[in-house]
Parts: sequence; C-alpha cells; structure tokens
Amino acid sequence: MVNKTIKTLLITALLAGAGALFYKKIYIPKSTYDYVVAQKGDMNLTLFGIATVSARELHPVGSNYGGKIVEILKDVGERVHKGELIARFDTADLPKQLEEARERMRSAHFLKIAAMKELDSLRAKLKLVELDYERYKKLKSEGFVSESEYDKVATDLESTLAQIAASEAAIRSQKAQKQQAQKNIEALEERLKRMSLYAPIDGIVVSRDAQPSQTVTPQQAILTIVDPAEVWVRATIDERISGDIKKGQSALIRLRSRSDEAPLAGEVARIEAVSDPVTEERIVDLKFSETPIPFHLNEQAEVEIRTGILKDSIIIPSRVIVDGGVWVYRDKRARFRKIEILGRNGTNAAVKGLDANDRILVPNPHKKPLFDGATVRL
Repeated sequence: MVNKTIKTLLITALLAGAGALFYKKIYIPKSTYDYVVAQKGDMNLTLFGIATVSARELHPVGSNYGGKIVEILKDVGERVHKGELIARFDTADLPKQLEEARERMRSAHFLKIAAMKELDSLRAKLKLVELDYERYKKLKSEGFVSESEYDKVATDLESTLAQIAASEAAIRSQKAQKQQAQKNIEALEERLKRMSLYAPIDGIVVSRDAQPSQTVTPQQAILTIVDPAEVWVRATIDERISGDIKKGQSALIRLRSRSDEAPLAGEVARIEAVSDPVTEERIVDLKFSETPIPFHLNEQAEVEIRTGILKDSIIIPSRVIVDGGVWVYRDKRARFRKIEILGRNGTNAAVKGLDANDRILVPNPHKKPLFDGATVRL
C-alpha cells in the first residue's frame, strides 16, 4: 500500500514537472509575440524600382577618313578633355603628296610672275609697234613706203597683239593652277590633321573599340566617351503604381557596388511615354545629383522615388500587415483589425483604422497560430 502511494506521488510529480516544463519552455515562448507600437507622424511616400546605370548619350569617336591606327593614347576609365589628342593614324604618303602640291603651287606662282613680266614687256613693245604702224600707214597713203614695208609693220602689230593675248591666257592658266594647288594643299592639310584624333568633349572613356595596328573604316568608333553629367539610371516601375511619378521628384539611388554605403541623391529626369507591353512596366530615367566617379554602365541599382508626403498619419511597419489587416494586442488577447493602407515608403505604411500607441503583434510562423481572441503574451 505504501509502495503504491509512493509510486502515485512520483508519477504525479513527474507529470507536474513535465507540465511545468512544457508551460515554461514551449507554451510561454509559443504564446509570446514581439510587437511594434503604432506611431503618428509624417511619412514620405516612395515607389521602388530596379534600375541599371546608363547614359543619356554615348559619344563614339572615329575618323572621317579611317586608316591604320598607329597609337591610342587613352584607355577605359581615363578622363579626357575637349581638344586633347587621343589617337594617331598612319599618315602613309600624305606628307609627300602635300609637299608635291606645295611645289606645284610654287611653280604656278613663279610661272605667273614670269608671264606677267613678259606681258608688261609686250605691252611696252606694243606702244612702239603701234607708233610704227600709224607712221607707216600715213607714209603708205602718201606713197613714201612700199606695200611690203607696210605689211611687215602690220604683221609685227598683229604678232605683238597675239603674243599679249597668249601671255594673258598663260597668266589666267597659272592663276587657275595656283588656286587648284591651294585647294589641294588645304584638303591634304585637313586630311593630315584628321590623322590625329582629338576628344570632342570633356568626359571619361567607357570603351576602347579598336586597337593599335588595326585598320578602321571611316566613322568607325575607336573610343567611346561619356560626359559624367549625362550618366543616369533607367528604372522600371510597375504601371499600376507609376501614376504619381513626376519629373523633378527627388529620389534615392543605391548602386549594387555600393550596397553597404548610403544611397546617392538624385531626381526624376524623364518619364518615357511608351511602356513595355510585355512586362507592363514604365521606364523612368533618374539623374544623379552628383555623379559617382568611377561609374560603371549597365551596373544594377535600386531606386526609391519620393512621390509625396502624408501628414499626421498612423505609421506602422509593412511587415506586420497580413490579409489587409493587423493583429492588435487588447487585454492579453489578439484582436484582428482591418485597415486601409494610405501609402507606403518601402519599409513602412501609413494606415487608417488604428490609433497612435496601439500595440501590434508581429506575425511569426514559429509561434502558435493567431485567431481572434487568442491569448497571447508580450
């Protein structure tokens, strides 16, 4: 009888111990929830989007003539200044052609001078020949000279006039040759100048599209330059939430390469008029307030666009919202309350249907399931 009583007491003690252990180690932890307190205040409304770094305009730099590249003086990531020499081409026989054109111009110039001096001499001779002609003409009419003597003087006059006409034609020809040589010189000098390639803008080289010793065609890109002021990010925003976006709205830009740093400031620069019909997303371009250097085109980024502000709102973390409502702690029990979401800013939500300082349970799949009226602990 005594043994039976002792056995009963031991079993009861074990059950009581197990119950106490279950209560402390399982029931209480499973029934104890973290909570947040609803706050009243102002909240910035933001929209979130995935973006890539790009540029408003790329500036590929090439030659109008093409040719074999001798040297490229800049590489990817290096800064260039407008007018700075960035590449040189093989000039081939252009210097020789230029010297030959200059020699032709000099020759035409001297030949023109010689023809002009000859013309001056012939014009002086013409005055004497004209005097002789007039004198012999009068003497012939008076019978003092023969017909043959008169014809010789007339022939001299015609010959001198012909020589003058030939000299004038030669002068015109040399003048035309000189002008043509000058044009050839200018064209060759321009082409020779273009054998040296200069940066058209201030910027940074983002790609090297050719290599030394390579022969390129006219207008083929050798380097591509980007103005840092034209670097922006192209974000995709769901059409359903993009209606509040306006040009000039402030934004935060977080680059993937700087994910552990503070986001960069920016603003909406352009909203594209055509949406993607497949993804049903709108393209929004945002510029940096200050472009990060170095930058990397096509780098992934995240953007938050500030579309407005809600004044004197009840603000709670978005993570506590489930099925269009929240679990509010009242008298040691969970009470489900429907709410209206007025706006979000990525991590928080402004809502209607709660009071300031309401304690809101944080749902946890590892706790016991919540139901309206469930006993819970904080």
